[in-house]
Amino acid sequence: IGTWKDDIKMDQEAVQAYIGGEIPPNGNAHSGRDWGAFDINKEVINLCPTNCMWMEGKELKIDNRECTRCMHCINVMPRALRIGDERGLSMLVGAKTPILDGAQMGSLLVPFIKAEAPYDEIKEVIEAIWDYWMEEGKNRERLGELMKRQGFQKLLAATGIKPVPQHVQEPRSNPYIFWNEDEVEGGWERDVNEFRKHHLR
Repeated sequence: IGTWKDDIKMDQEAVQAYIGGEIPPNGNAHSGRDWGAFDINKEVINLCPTNCMWMEGKELKIDNRECTRCMHCINVMPRALRIGDERGLSMLVGAKTPILDGAQMGSLLVPFIKAEAPYDEIKEVIEAIWDYWMEEGKNRERLGELMKRQGFQKLLAATGIKPVPQHVQEPRSNPYIFWNEDEVEGGWERDVNEFRKHHLR
């Protein structure tokens, strides 16, 4: 999926032109009937999935750290908002639509990778996935099914990609990432009395 890493570029004069009705929203795609005056709060700000946009006086503000790159605001006001200059793509894997189980969404493997010729970084990830799938996959088993059977952490280990917060499927509920005993300081076995000296009830 194409994406960008830096901030959304804004033209505040064009924002005011949209608000004032000088520029039609959505690239004039809805010109077939009268939808009334453009309302930036109703049509852009209130529809932001992470509520990262607001008006400060006559200026539109965006908290880019909270932006999920859904591009709704850019689609509505393409002459006022544009994607950033640091462009690349996100790589998702494991999506499938089987007949019996129902659809399975793709899992985010690489949050951001540069998409520049000759695309060696992207090829390295794809080849590592192929090697893992050919080695571990059962006959007629798709990558999504292999990930479901072995766990996402096995795929991360096979591709050499370090775990990041974007890999968590459901925050505070069901993280993909599990720790091995050798990765935990002191291992699993601990003296409860020694622990209670430092962590009183």
